[in-house]
Amino acid sequence: MDPVTHGLTGILISRGFRSKKGVVGVLLTSSLLPDIDYITRLWGADVFLRYHRGITHGFLAALLLPAAVALLFRRIYSRGGFYYFVAASLGYTTHLLMDLTTQYPMRLFAPLDWEGYSLDLMFIIDPYVTGSIILGIILSLRKTSRRRLIVGVVLIFLILYSGARWYLKSMAEEFLRTQLDEYHYRLCPLPNDFLRWWFVVRSSNTYKVGFVDLFSRSICIKGVYRYTEEEPEISESKVLRVVRNFLYFAKAPYAELIEEGDRRVVKWRELSYAFLPGEHFVATVRFDRLGRVEDAFFRY
Repeated sequence: MDPVTHGLTGILISRGFRSKKGVVGVLLTSSLLPDIDYITRLWGADVFLRYHRGITHGFLAALLLPAAVALLFRRIYSRGGFYYFVAASLGYTTHLLMDLTTQYPMRLFAPLDWEGYSLDLMFIIDPYVTGSIILGIILSLRKTSRRRLIVGVVLIFLILYSGARWYLKSMAEEFLRTQLDEYHYRLCPLPNDFLRWWFVVRSSNTYKVGFVDLFSRSICIKGVYRYTEEEPEISESKVLRVVRNFLYFAKAPYAELIEEGDRRVVKWRELSYAFLPGEHFVATVRFDRLGRVEDAFFRY
């Protein structure tokens, strides 16, 4: 989820705690703290791509960093260490659970295991999630005596909403399997859509991408891509930092060689995001006419 939604979630959860100095600050801090890895953006978009949702989104961080937040606020207010730890742990864990529902991979067991995990249920920005949280905050401020009930209802709604999207995704995947006989399937959420999903299927070195629509019970193949490294520029680009970081992140990478005058350009695309208009999640490497690397960069 986006940082604004995480911050609002921390504020909402704080409304469920009994009034105590610092609890809002604890929940807000712990709800945003996992995204402290945004600092890696200073070293380049590809570095951020590799390390975002890494160690700070792992279970070890979920044990240690809430304790650090609790100690900080205990030092400020000289009391409530365990109370602050419970609140910080709840805020931090909620952040991880919400991020897990999106398709951007999380390194849940980092630094012991760097495998990426994602449930692929929601787009990074979901107006129904953010809207329900904002509504809950407003109602809890107006109905102070019922604030805990309101917080509970909103959290239950978010759980049920996630479950409903899980069910719809399962239905879409089952239908897709009846239509395409492939080896590997991945369904990705579309922005603000329930019945249509973006799919990437792979058989050997061939990808097929498109939409599966539960309403019309149909699939639409938007492209067929054959992954190959026969061109020397493609294989040579893999040693560059930008492409290495891209491949570390990508689950459906595809390399395309393009002629631009006397230059050749290799574009690595993450097909799981190919439904986005324009060029997103693309690593680009430009070679001059002598086959030397001129430029390499990544674009979200």
